[in-house]
Amino acid sequence: MRLMEQGRIPSVSDVAEAAEVSRATAYRYFPSQAAMIQEAVDEALGPILKWTSDSPDPEERISDLIAFAYPRMETYEATLKAALQLAIDQWTRGKAGTLGDEPRLVRGHRKRLLAEALRPLKGRLTPQAFDRLTQSLSLMFGTEAFVVLKDIWGLDGEEARRVAIWASFALVRSAIAEAAAVRPVATSRPKSGRGAKTAKEGGPRTVN
Repeated sequence: MRLMEQGRIPSVSDVAEAAEVSRATAYRYFPSQAAMIQEAVDEALGPILKWTSDSPDPEERISDLIAFAYPRMETYEATLKAALQLAIDQWTRGKAGTLGDEPRLVRGHRKRLLAEALRPLKGRLTPQAFDRLTQSLSLMFGTEAFVVLKDIWGLDGEEARRVAIWASFALVRSAIAEAAAVRPVATSRPKSGRGAKTAKEGGPRTVN
């Protein structure tokens, strides 16, 4: 993590040299670079991975998650961005066919965390709407959100947090309003006789 905070994506050999141990020893702990970086990311996220909430309010839960996670993510921003850089590098080499059998860095903690934050909406939204909301919120939570809000827009950590919470509230409220606007249409079998004809034709007509 110290090497990553210096802006490097260290190999297992780099870490072995820095730690003054043999490469064989280092590889016993970390069989691949991806495994080593994965451990560093999990260590950086730390308590974020154990986040939970007792609130029944989805807006309060998502606000609490972002307020809790963003400061630690900012503290270990260099580590998280180095992991993102490695993931992009692996994707590029995979597309070029040069990745070989190198293990890929696994990312996706936000999927579980956001689903936990939105848990009170499980019964209020359809599975498709719940997934769409979770996917939309993932744009506001994670290293990529820092790249956009801090690097591109030049916001500081507190400003980035406020924008992320505001956007998250807008998405949650939109999903709830959309679900409330959908009402099942009651259907019944038409009656026999004249009633059936009237229903089929759209009601009686006025004769002049």
